[in-house]
Amino acid sequence: MELAVYAYVGVLSLILFVLMYNDKQKAIKKEWRIAEKTLLTIAILGGAIGGVLGMYLFRHKTKHNTFAFGFPLLAAIQIFIIVNVV
Repeated sequence: MELAVYAYVGVLSLILFVLMYNDKQKAIKKEWRIAEKTLLTIAILGGAIGGVLGMYLFRHKTKHNTFAFGFPLLAAIQIFIIVNVV
């Protein structure tokens, strides 16, 4: 069961990490962007760790309070749950 939880969080984190990269590239090129709702939904579902990594590594959405405070808070909650509950 623990392995399944780790795999689930890992896959969602990887997906959100890649989406953050793609959205940053689209922002640079002034192209159609990935909806913030999509990014937040994936973070809430378990991908917040990848979102935080992508946000700071790619310097993307760091000035948006929802992301700058929300992603790290969600990541901390998810890590807490994984460490203490699983």
